Amino acid sequence: MAHDIRLVAVDMDGTLLDGDGNIPASLWDVLPRLAERDVAFVPASGRQMATLRQAFGDAAGAMTFIAENGAYVVHEGAEIASAVIDRDVAERAIRHLRALVASGYDLGVVLCGKRSAYIERTDADFTAHAATYYAALETVDDLLAVDDDVLKIAIYDYALAEDSVGRALDDIAATHRVVVSARHWVDIMNPGVDKGTALRSLQRALQVAPAQTAAFGDYLNDLEMMDAAHWSYAMHNAHPEVIARARHRAPSNLDEGVPRTLAQLFPAG
Repeated sequence: MAHDIRLVAVDMDGTLLDGDGNIPASLWDVLPRLAERDVAFVPASGRQMATLRQAFGDAAGAMTFIAENGAYVVHEGAEIASAVIDRDVAERAIRHLRALVASGYDLGVVLCGKRSAYIERTDADFTAHAATYYAALETVDDLLAVDDDVLKIAIYDYALAEDSVGRALDDIAATHRVVVSARHWVDIMNPGVDKGTALRSLQRALQVAPAQTAAFGDYLNDLEMMDAAHWSYAMHNAHPEVIARARHRAPSNLDEGVPRTLAQLFPAG
């Protein structure tokens, strides 16, 4: 397969990570091949920067990351782009979500800042869900009192998010981006913020064309990233809209679809 791929953007959950939420061991065999060819491997996730760095350990310092569904882009430790939500917008969203909870919605809210993520709901089950995605996580008495640059507000909905809280944020969606990022997660971000916008900013910074870019994804928050890459791959387990949007297919994350496909694109020797 002839190509000139210089950048590979990869979603984490449902795409790269296995069924236990771990990076497949076979990826570590493939990454040196990309490095030898000067190809940037870029995790692109709704997870926070601290969580992504933790996942890649000692290798993280030299890596590029797209975090918070595109709201924060860092290349080799230096910020490339960020999209901070206005304080008054964040406060309005938090109050609206509190009202939804009071009316019967079963929600947990994560305020995602540059330094840390913050929660005020403290039951063990929700805290465990939040801790899965936010390695830097603080419990506070009042989200409205947090002093940090807010990149995103993430909502965990114990119902199916696409049909529940995802349909109850019309006022916020009128001015800001509301995206269903997983079965139970919805994100609120600045308008124009998504993984595709982040990937394009990275392409400009690294002087890489869409025709030289590959992207792997499985869910609705990956759609714009698909559009920014000529070599777009939907996982076998992907949402139907992602499958329709992507140009290529990859095996399921449970079958190590990302490293298997990269091994074909970048054969040894």
